[in-house]
Amino acid sequence: MLTVKPRFTSFEEYISDNNDSEQVYELFNGELIEVPPESGLNIQIVNRLFLLFALMLGTDRVRGQGLELEVRGEPKNRYPDLTIILEEHIQQLSTRNTIRLFMSPPLLVIEVVSPGEIQKDRDYIAKTRQYQDCGISEYWIVDPQTQTILVLEMMGDT
Repeated sequence: MLTVKPRFTSFEEYISDNNDSEQVYELFNGELIEVPPESGLNIQIVNRLFLLFALMLGTDRVRGQGLELEVRGEPKNRYPDLTIILEEHIQQLSTRNTIRLFMSPPLLVIEVVSPGEIQKDRDYIAKTRQYQDCGISEYWIVDPQTQTILVLEMMGDT
């Protein structure tokens, strides 16, 4: 049996859809594109970072991949590997774990680069632009292949 995913004309329409699936999707040109699972190494890195930040800030301020960010451009949403949220987000995210464009941006977004050129370009170029456009003041790109962490910090209004 062939199943067709719904087509959405706006992010608002997508948000109002009551999709009970445990799977995460990016909304790209109105279509839901399934986000593939992370590698074991990426999960290991994210878990270590989660633990370190949770010990410093408490578990309420640290969110894993389940946090959705509304962004401009395509896709319309992203699921960072790790996000440090503001105190005000805790209550705002109690019903849906989505930070919308009209909300304050999170303090920090961390992405762990998956193997492959497409994933590398996505994390280094596309997500950098989208996160900057959302006003996210700090973005870390953890690259297991090069064993580096690139820290991008927004200065002023740009």
